[in-house]
Amino acid sequence: MLEKVEAAQQACSNFENGQFALELGAIHRVDLDGDNQRDWVLDEAGFACSTAVSLYCGTGGCVSHFLIEDRMFSLLNQGWDMANIGPFRVLLADVHGSQCGGINPTPCVVASVWDSDEMVWRSTGAEWE
Repeated sequence: MLEKVEAAQQACSNFENGQFALELGAIHRVDLDGDNQRDWVLDEAGFACSTAVSLYCGTGGCVSHFLIEDRMFSLLNQGWDMANIGPFRVLLADVHGSQCGGINPTPCVVASVWDSDEMVWRSTGAEWE
């Protein structure tokens, strides 16, 4: 995750010699995979640059980086939370409406579970009837 912060610092510096800040709430410790160990999440919503208000986020939201063991996965989102459903820890993310066939304000949420055997996030679109 350090490389993500360093890249953000460099991007800020490159934009009119801006000063980078990592704000409160940028780093989270939460159990993502249900092993009762706290994993790491880095939210670019907590990145700030003195010379560019929207350098790290846009209409689609901000990128969050989820680190489980030595694997990092990134997701553009407008907010996320964790839930317990049965035996699973479920990552719920508010994503851009275009992922649901709409436009930005169209409500759209993705639910993903961690597959510890394959070391990947799993999710699908429901087939509603």
